[in-house]
Amino acid sequence: MMARIKDQPEAFDYAFATMHRTLRSRVWAAAGTRSPAARASVKNPLIIDLDATLVHVHSDKEHATGTYKRGFGFAPMTASVDYGKENGTGETLAVLLRPGNKGANSAKDHITVLGQALAQLPEDFYTKDGALIGEKILVRTDSAGASREFLHHLHALGIQFSTSYALPVVNERFIRWINEKKYWESATDQHGNLRDDAWVIDASKVLVLKDYPPGTRIYLRAEPLHPGAKASLFDTDGNRITAFLTNAPRYNPAFLDARHRARGRCENRIKTLKACGLGKLPYWSFTANQAWANLAVLAMNLTCWIQLAVLPVGHPAGCWDVKRWRYRLYAIAGKLISTGRQTRLLIPTTAPESALLIDL
Repeated sequence: MMARIKDQPEAFDYAFATMHRTLRSRVWAAAGTRSPAARASVKNPLIIDLDATLVHVHSDKEHATGTYKRGFGFAPMTASVDYGKENGTGETLAVLLRPGNKGANSAKDHITVLGQALAQLPEDFYTKDGALIGEKILVRTDSAGASREFLHHLHALGIQFSTSYALPVVNERFIRWINEKKYWESATDQHGNLRDDAWVIDASKVLVLKDYPPGTRIYLRAEPLHPGAKASLFDTDGNRITAFLTNAPRYNPAFLDARHRARGRCENRIKTLKACGLGKLPYWSFTANQAWANLAVLAMNLTCWIQLAVLPVGHPAGCWDVKRWRYRLYAIAGKLISTGRQTRLLIPTTAPESALLIDL
């Protein structure tokens, strides 16, 4: 099969994308009120996280090159959906396999993987004429996605964005203004509780953004330096200052900051994706490895869809990663017996998750 994929990669990519979108549409429809499409709105849009990672290899594979971490391999870029803190971690929409020397801040690659991800969304995000309803989607990235080219592309599609931003060198007046915490408001955690040691503020009137899409605002966050962290020019009062850009129609700084910091869940999805196969690319052919990465996405999403549409609401397994599913559920030994003209599956009661397996 991989030999045929290598000769006809476009046919496989089209077939896989079509099948994957059909499965996702049916699973999300079966999820009912838990469906990410059902919960998406302008004020609470569907969040798509874009992030790049590194996959190291130990042999000379096609397009494998040196990485910025002095390794050797590939630098795939991923696009994933965040289910939210109350609904598990999320699923992967697309993976773009890239040589290891590709930069994380490539606007072209961000646009490419975003296009693949948007094509995976169900019909709920499109009008009857096939036009994308961009206002129901928010793209969240690290500072690598803050390029003007990419943000203008999102603006043209009508998509909201929230992206980290590397602050420019500031002058002395601005540093003094940062130290005046009376202008700031307390940040919140993911559950909406106020934090005493973190602050956030809308700095759009102080830091003027040039050549960015209309409506782009910049927010600053201040929190104490972590132990061992090296202070920078901004950290004059013992607090680390970070920033993010957004064009969201909501203006509550604490809410926008908490939503942006939840981007860290994307790292867990990448870890799960690597455990499902992305971390070990077995073929020399680049196209075959891209197909393998797509199959790893499907393997990961099959477990995510169980969490989304099959498990009871609030079940602890809704936040398990794939390794825990393997060792606590998929590895349960059973025995098929035939008795009374019926075939039965015997499950050991001593298995840790035998009750969960029976419920599924």
